[in-house]
Order: sequence, then C-alpha cells, then structure tokens
Amino acid sequence: MIFPALQDPGATSLLGIVSACGLLAGKFHRWQIGTTLDPPHSLASLPAQILNGQTICVLVPSRFHSHLKTKGEVTMQAFLKGTSVSTKPSLKDRGVAATAGSSGENKKTKPVPWVEKYRPKCVDEVAFQEEVVAVLKKSLEGADLPNLLFYGPPGTGKTSTILAAARELFGPELFRLRVLELNASDERGIQVVREKVKNFAQLTVSGSRSDGKPCPPFKIVILDEADSMTSAAQAALRRTMEKESKTTRFCLICNYVSRIIEPLTSRCSKFRFKPLSDKIQQQRLLDIADKEHVRISNEGIAYLVKVSEGDLRKAITFLQSATRLTGGKEITEKVITDIAGVMPAETIDGIFAACQSGSFDKLEAVVKDLIDEGHAATQLVNQFHDVVVENDNLSDKQKSIITEKLAEVDKCLADGADEHLQLISLCATVMQQLTQNC
Repeated sequence: MIFPALQDPGATSLLGIVSACGLLAGKFHRWQIGTTLDPPHSLASLPAQILNGQTICVLVPSRFHSHLKTKGEVTMQAFLKGTSVSTKPSLKDRGVAATAGSSGENKKTKPVPWVEKYRPKCVDEVAFQEEVVAVLKKSLEGADLPNLLFYGPPGTGKTSTILAAARELFGPELFRLRVLELNASDERGIQVVREKVKNFAQLTVSGSRSDGKPCPPFKIVILDEADSMTSAAQAALRRTMEKESKTTRFCLICNYVSRIIEPLTSRCSKFRFKPLSDKIQQQRLLDIADKEHVRISNEGIAYLVKVSEGDLRKAITFLQSATRLTGGKEITEKVITDIAGVMPAETIDGIFAACQSGSFDKLEAVVKDLIDEGHAATQLVNQFHDVVVENDNLSDKQKSIITEKLAEVDKCLADGADEHLQLISLCATVMQQLTQNC
C-alpha cells in the first residue's frame, strides 16, 4: 500500500483504483494504489476525474506531498513530448491476479441446458436417420460435402446433424472459423444475404488440421429455418451459391420444403428427417435420466413422449424443467402436465360432458371457466382433435364435420380472432353432432 492511512472527516474514499498520475509542483508523479483499501483510506480535498476504468488524473495539494511515495518522476515538458507512463501491474498485483485466476479455475463449470449437453457430437450419434448418416459418412471420408437441404418435423435432429458433421470435417480448432450459422427466422431479409452471407462466402480459407486429417478448402453456411426467408432473399441466395461454390457449401434447414423455391432445391441434395419413433425417444430420455440421476418411471417417460408430440428437443427440455421443479423427487404425470402446459384429461372430459348435455348455458359457463383459468385455446384445439379422432362413439361423418370446424377455428386463432368466441363456436358444433346420437 503506497498511501498511508489518512482519516479526514468528509473525505472522498479511494476504492479499487489500479493506477494514477498526480500533478505536484510542476512534475508528474506515478504511484501504485492497491486494488483494495481495508479500512478505506481517504484524502481530503482530493478532486479526481475518472478518465477510464483504470487510470485517473489527480491534482494533489502540496500538503500531501509527504504522503506520496513515488516510483519515479518525469517533468511536465518530458511528459508533453510523449514520455510514456507505465501502467504495468506490480509483482504483488500479478500475484493477486494469478491467485484469483487459479481460484476461478477450481469453480464448478456452469450448468448448460440438457439439449446442448446431450447434442450429438459426431454423426454416428444421430438417432433414427440412417440414410442421412450413411451419406454424410461417405462425404466425410472424402472430406467433401454437397449443398444440403434438410427438412422434416422439429426436434428430429436436423441442426444437430450438420453441426456434428461440421465438427468432424473441420475439427474443434477450425470449426468456429469455417462455419457461419444463421437463424433465417430472425434474419430473413435480402440484406442478410447481400451482407453477412455473401461476405462470408467470398472469404478464401487455408490451413490444416492439427491432427493431420484432411481438411477441405471450403466453409459451411448453415441457414436454419430457411422456410421463413422471403422469396427475394431466397432468389438472391441462388446466385451466391453458384458463384462461391469453390469456397463455400450451404446447408438449408426447414420444416416445410414446399416453402423453398425450386431453384434452391435443385441446387441441393435433399434429405428428409423422419419423425422419431416413440421407442427411440424413450430410449434417449431414459439414458439422459440415468446419467442425471432423475427419478422417473417408464410410464412417466411414455407420457412425456406423448405430450412432446414427437419433438425430442421439447421432451428433453420438459424433463430438465420437471427435474428442477421436483428437486430430486420422482417425476409424476401431473408434474409433466404442469410443465408442458397441456390440459388435464379431466378438463377435456368436462367439455365433452357439457357438449353432450345439450345446454348452451352450461356450455358457455364451462368455456368461460376455461378462459379464466388461463388455458390456451390453441392447446384445446390440438387436444380436442386427438380426442375426436379416437372417439368410437362418433361416426366418420361426424368426425369429419368436427375436424373441419377445428381447422377453421385454428385458422381464425392464428389470425388473431377472439378465443372465447371461437371456442363457443367450436363447442356448439361439437354439441350439435353429439346430440344427434341421443
């Protein structure tokens, strides 16, 4: 500590200052101030102006001259001529920083979402997509890839597959330099293609992998959710794919291949990702539950797969959320229902009972209670569809009428219609069809 203890009433405390320059008697003084002052030392009548987060310039009154223990002096003229002032940390400060760094290394690693933690690290770990894996492995053996188009339902491994392939192709040291990943739903305009994609595609790459494996002389641009891109942006991408074919490969990922323009699909090798079977999802979830020491029964896993609707990513997220909620206790179907936001079976049965009663007043009361409880109308439409299709008491004609009404209501809700009115209209149609059996 360079400053001794100076206690003045109302003095300004100096805390956490790394270095300072003081002007005293026409000369600059350099001194080092410790990063912590305990107890806080102070200098009365010491005006200070912080220039940046590290260095301040202090005008020191002459009466404090005896308290300064300088490390060196330079005259004003020499300073103005460009003499540099050293701001290197002292050996003591270096020791403190080293100690802090070593203690930081001993801290536990930050928790990461299980979706990222258990994302496939190589192509062989991709589940239930044998055709895609076989083609990619052949391409990786030759250190080459065509332009790719992955399409299929969400949560089937499209993004994970191309990321795993890129890691195998470039290695961990070149992966960040060779791969540009964009989410086209956020950056969907033509300006993104003209700036980010085009500038990255024009860069030439060089270098080899440290492990000696062959490294291809190209980069990869991953456009996730490419079906959200505007038609103008897709048209602009067409020319870039042709012009930069020597230095760049493109991978388009989408849910609906029909929303990708034909000139783009013709330039890519298309791969359809099949929906994951319930058995595959249950095996993966049981494996994660075993590694994370989660208490959940096979019935709970089966129900988790059911509410996730074939989306393995959603199922893993639900599993992690349920684990945090239960705090080590066994995960039940009720916990999964609360986490997933689905309506309990009792609620659906209550709506059906109100429709079968033939009383519009009772039906309206049930719908009002449903809205007041905060249930989403879109969720009711999705669950209602499954109940109607699986109901053996309805004829095929009645099922077709109700499902057609479900489609109309779903479209109206997507356009922003009032939820209460749409549910009343839907339930009235269901009541009309159910009462015909009575």
